[in-house]
This record gives sequence, structure tokens and C-alpha cells, in this order.
Amino acid sequence: MATKPAPVFALIDCNSFYASCERVFRPDLAKVPIVVLSNNDGCVIARSYDAKPHVKMGEPYFQIKDRLEQLGIVAFSSNYALYGDMSERVMSLIEAMLPAVEVYSIDESFADLSGIVDATAMGRQLRSRILQCTGIPVGVGIAHTKTLAKLANHTAKRLQAHTGGVVNLCGDHERDWVLRNTAVSEVWGVGRRMTAHLEGMGIRTAMDLAKADPWSLRKKFSVVIEKTARELNGTSCLALDEPDPPKQEICCSRMFGKRLTELAPIKEAVATYMMRASEKLRAQKSYCQKVRVSIRTGMFNPDEAKYAKGVVVTLPYPTDDVRLLTRAAVDALEHVFQPGFRYSKAEVLLLDLRQPGEFSDDLFAVNQPAEASRVMAVLDAINGRWGRGTLRAASVPGKPDWGMRREMMSQSYTTRVDQLWQVSCR
Repeated sequence: MATKPAPVFALIDCNSFYASCERVFRPDLAKVPIVVLSNNDGCVIARSYDAKPHVKMGEPYFQIKDRLEQLGIVAFSSNYALYGDMSERVMSLIEAMLPAVEVYSIDESFADLSGIVDATAMGRQLRSRILQCTGIPVGVGIAHTKTLAKLANHTAKRLQAHTGGVVNLCGDHERDWVLRNTAVSEVWGVGRRMTAHLEGMGIRTAMDLAKADPWSLRKKFSVVIEKTARELNGTSCLALDEPDPPKQEICCSRMFGKRLTELAPIKEAVATYMMRASEKLRAQKSYCQKVRVSIRTGMFNPDEAKYAKGVVVTLPYPTDDVRLLTRAAVDALEHVFQPGFRYSKAEVLLLDLRQPGEFSDDLFAVNQPAEASRVMAVLDAINGRWGRGTLRAASVPGKPDWGMRREMMSQSYTTRVDQLWQVSCR
């Protein structure tokens, strides 16, 4: 009886994704080191390859601002609208070229290459296509297991000058070379604590882990590390995941750009966050029955009085209507707001989510009017075509003074008509 051929996985991972997105529309920065900052320009959350030797992940911006300028490193405020749209473009290209794809994060996805005669050629075709259509460079790792594909991708980036950004570990010789030359700390799923435990057992390389007895690893640690060892040895234990089911909760929260002491701007913030949360709710075609609203002050400044409180509101019927959701959330603020505090953050949480048909209609119960559903459909259609925020609730301000500090944010080149890339001919 013929044996079933081993599966072939690919991991397609964007190189320095946030920084690469910024460079797509700023070709003058092609050879300039870049860092991207967190909300309110707090700390470094992304670095281009040439910035990594000089800047550590998580360093506070205010501490390294002068050093960045001295080194000629350009800092950008985070532009999540741009990054999200560029991610969708990359993932759409991958899904158009391959039959089965698992989007693993905003900048990487696994794909099934089983049955493709020349997997390496397909990897190079993927890389070329994505670069041509989006300007985003990617690395492609190919192997018989997802863990090895992750390791292959790491090698493709680490040795890009020699690999051209594509590494195939389906051959025993190539796989063994990478395993011998990769520290166990670089293996997918092996964290800092696990690295210390494994090194204490004499397991220092990926090859050492692949040769370790999987049952002993399971007894000493967990089934996760057992599967990791088996995957490094070429036995596939992890399949492509199915699409995620609808979320049971949807949260939207942000730190304010400055401390707020009045109720009115906090209401504006909550209305803004509800606008975003309701978009996510409708995107997964769910209805919401309960809303939780909470606010809090800063918790780390010893000179500031501390306060935090939330309240749950039950809606009259399951709904995805942003108008009803916003009204309920804003009214709930009256019960939690206390004057005399300097508030730093608000949060809206949609609870008791249900799909259509998962709740019983009552002859005498109030349900969401059909007109409301049509209005929400028009709202999403307009914002989907012309950019988020083109049409919004009246309680949502266009440019709030409490918004996040984004003094160095690039334009939303792909999601706002008024910020399209302009090319001038001279």
C-alpha cells in the first residue's frame, strides 16, 4: 500500500512589516533606518533591519529621541490603518495563488504547498508577486512541518544574501544543516524560560531538541514542547487552522492623548471607540445584547489620585446598530464618571454576542428594525469605499484634541481619498 506523501507547508512572512509599509510610499527612505512607535508615541514597537543594531525593542521614545537623531534614524508614529490595509493586500495575493491559507498574524501566514512539483519556485514566485504588487518584501520558508517552515523562514531572513529570501527544508541535508546551526531559543514556541530549562538538559541547538526523546519532554514540560520536537524531526503535528469562529467579545480601548477631567470629551472618546467596535461586530455578522463601559485614571503616577470603574448595560434587543450602542454606552458613563480625577483611558466591551438565528424571537419582544439594518449596511458600504470615518455618528469628532499623540504619523495613503499618494512631474 502506497504511503501518503508528507505535507508541505510554507510560511510567508513580511520583512520588518511596519517599517516596510512606511518605505513603500517613501522611496527616499529605502536605505534609511526606521523605527515605529506605539500608541501616543510611547516606545519602539517595530524596527527596520538596519535599525535593530542601534535600538532595542520597547525602548521609550523620550529617552532615545536625541540618539535617534544623531544616528539618522527616522521615527514614525504608528499608522494602523495603513498597516492593516497593506496586510489585507498581501494576504489577498497569497490566497489568490494558493488553495489553503492560514493568516497567522498581521504580517505572516501559513500556506499548503502539498502537491506542488517545485515548491521552491512557487516560493520565489510568491515573493516576486507580493513585492511587485505591494512593494512589501517577504521571506518564504518551506518544510514538511509548520515548525520547520517557521525555522526555514527565519533562516531565509537571516541569510538573505545567500538564500534570496526563500529556504526549502524538505531535503534532509538542508534541514539538518539548519537544525545544527540554529540555537534552540530561535525555535518557534520556545520562550526564554523554556530555553533555560532545555539548556540545563544540554539541549542547546534545534538539532538537540529534534533528537531528544519526545515522551520525556512531554512528561517534564508539556505536550506543546513534545509536538515541537516531533515537528523538528519531520513529523507533522500541526495542521493549517480553520478560519476563526466569530468572537464572543469585542473590545475597543485607547489611552487618551492627554489626561481628561471633563465628562464631555470622554463621551466623545467612548462614542469613537463604539464606532470601531460596532464595525467589528457587523464584520462578523453578530448582534450584541450587553455593553460594558469603563474608564480609569493613570495607575503608575504616585502623585495622581487613582480611580477605575465600569458598568454593564443590557440593551432592549440584540443589535448591531451603532446609534443604539453608542447611546447606551454614553448614557452609562453618567454612572461611572466621578469629577476630580484625571482620566487616561476608556474602554467599550461588547458582550453576549449572538449570530442571527441564535436567539429566539418573541411575538411581543422588540427587535431591531429592518430600517436600522439597511442604514448600517449603507454606513459600512460608504466607509468601505471611501475610507473609515467618511460617514460617522454625529457624536464622533473628526479631529479630537484628546486623540492619541501621533506627531510623526505618515499619511493614510491607501485608505483616505484626501491623503492619496501624489506624484508630480517636473
